[in-house]
Amino acid sequence: MSNNIANENIYLLKALQFLKEKKWVDLTHSFGPESPHFSAFDHAEFKTLFTHEDGFFAQQFSFAGQYGTHIDAPIHFVPNRRFLEDLSLKELVLPLVVIDKSEEVAKNPDFILSVGDILQFEEEYGKIEAGTFVALRTDWSKRWPNVEAFNNKDAEGNNHTPGWGLEALKFLFEERRVKAIGHETFDTDASVDYQKNGKLVGEYYVLDQDTYQIELLTNLDKVPAKGAIIFNIVAKPEKASGFPVRSFAILP
Repeated sequence: MSNNIANENIYLLKALQFLKEKKWVDLTHSFGPESPHFSAFDHAEFKTLFTHEDGFFAQQFSFAGQYGTHIDAPIHFVPNRRFLEDLSLKELVLPLVVIDKSEEVAKNPDFILSVGDILQFEEEYGKIEAGTFVALRTDWSKRWPNVEAFNNKDAEGNNHTPGWGLEALKFLFEERRVKAIGHETFDTDASVDYQKNGKLVGEYYVLDQDTYQIELLTNLDKVPAKGAIIFNIVAKPEKASGFPVRSFAILP
């Protein structure tokens, strides 16, 4: 082994040791058949195939790709875009920015993030850098796994959940050149926007940027506004539009 290769190995191991000395925060919900999920999907099914009495323990899992904390690939909404398997590994590891609007959402579950909210964030924390992953913290994840609280329906059966405003998303992707986004709810759009538009215009816009998003994140209250790194580790099913993900952050 050459000295250059040996030195590179040492640097890489030191980098790993350095990262492991930092605090790691799991951003992923555990999920099961009774967990909250998008209303159009069936409940997940977990089936035991073999037990230890058979010699080994094995299970079969059946659920929609967009179940639990999950990743949406561009093809999820936009034809002729990339599948999950087409996303590169380096796209799934990004600097993390967390915009905290949990107090506003506590007062108004129909909260919609605006460009003004982003500019207010930047006044305190500085300009959002290009190539980052921006997460919207609403603390909606604290309602998990209570299905009724998570859906938050009124007497007419309409959901009331927060989300991203379309203009805010356009500002982030077109002006700040961010790479991807994430949130704690089922959808990118606030429920009132979906009810008004009849479709998820914000979600379509994000995926039309040929990038991904992470839905149903948790523990964003344990992550700083800037300085952390997010990892979105996911399986690689063929021609998939999305799949449950193990997202976590390494704090500075």
